[in-house]
Amino acid sequence: MELLFARNELTEKPKKVQLEKIKEELSKVGEKIFYFDRDNSHKDMMALVDALEAEGFNVYFREVKYGLADDEYMYEVHALLIK
Repeated sequence: MELLFARNELTEKPKKVQLEKIKEELSKVGEKIFYFDRDNSHKDMMALVDALEAEGFNVYFREVKYGLADDEYMYEVHALLIK
């Protein structure tokens, strides 16, 4: 699965990341907050949450609004490894 990280600037293109790379990063640190671009489908984001929960992570997912317009949001995924 390929996802898009949140943009740093509104005019730039979002960077792509593979699900395996996210899992690899989480296995190193055990806890991390990721921000994903609004161009990701909600279905893909739910698949990410399910995949991380299957790996034993507790996952907190939400939409973060940073403006008043309908398209001014990003997805936040906070994953914690509970031992």
